[in-house]
Amino acid sequence: MKVLDQLYEGKAKRVFKTDDDQLYMVEYKDDATAFNGEKKGTIAHKGVLNNKISGWFFNRLTDQGVKNHLVQVVDDDHQLVKRVEIIKLEVIVRNIIAGSMAKRLGLEEGLVAKTPIIEFSYKDDDLGDPLINRYHAQALGVATKEEIDTIISEAFKINDLLSQWLDEANLILVDFKLEFGRTPDGTIILADEISPDTCRLWDKDTREKLDKDRFRRDLGGVAEAYVEVWRRLQALDQ
Repeated sequence: MKVLDQLYEGKAKRVFKTDDDQLYMVEYKDDATAFNGEKKGTIAHKGVLNNKISGWFFNRLTDQGVKNHLVQVVDDDHQLVKRVEIIKLEVIVRNIIAGSMAKRLGLEEGLVAKTPIIEFSYKDDDLGDPLINRYHAQALGVATKEEIDTIISEAFKINDLLSQWLDEANLILVDFKLEFGRTPDGTIILADEISPDTCRLWDKDTREKLDKDRFRRDLGGVAEAYVEVWRRLQALDQ
């Protein structure tokens, strides 16, 4: 597999074309950002850890019939993925009230939601990824009704699976962000990543934060938290 020109560089990853026009190479970076890029930094070995953690989740999801873009984890910080057109929606699934939702609604962080909540953000950094609903998405042509129905169904299924696996790792899945894409034939599949960058993960016993909130809130021990998450996931395979 020959890697060609860089196609895109985001906050956490670089995407490259390959000599197969149906496959891209993704490189995970150590760069860290928060608050829509206002806070920037570097987390030691974050790229390697997120690559491995995301690959672990995507491979398990594949085994459970969840279609996604991962072809294989190539090495420490690269993945080979299927070419998709990313849908301009960030899909946030919330099991416990935290972060922006707690602040927005004046709710206590840690309040357990009676049912899982799905929110949509319109993917646009210049606008600060504003919250929208499914009717905005349909009216603006971001996704069709059928595509949104598929995304919601898959997001709830992914939430159930991740919550179960993380519970076995003595972790609470507080909330997380997903992105979906269209394959060339129009199939909706899971894309992007699943990692401590995109999930809020709390220790089940102590409620210690083991995710990017340690960076956002200057709690320290960021790299150590990511290492601990990876250690617990690996233990589930032993």
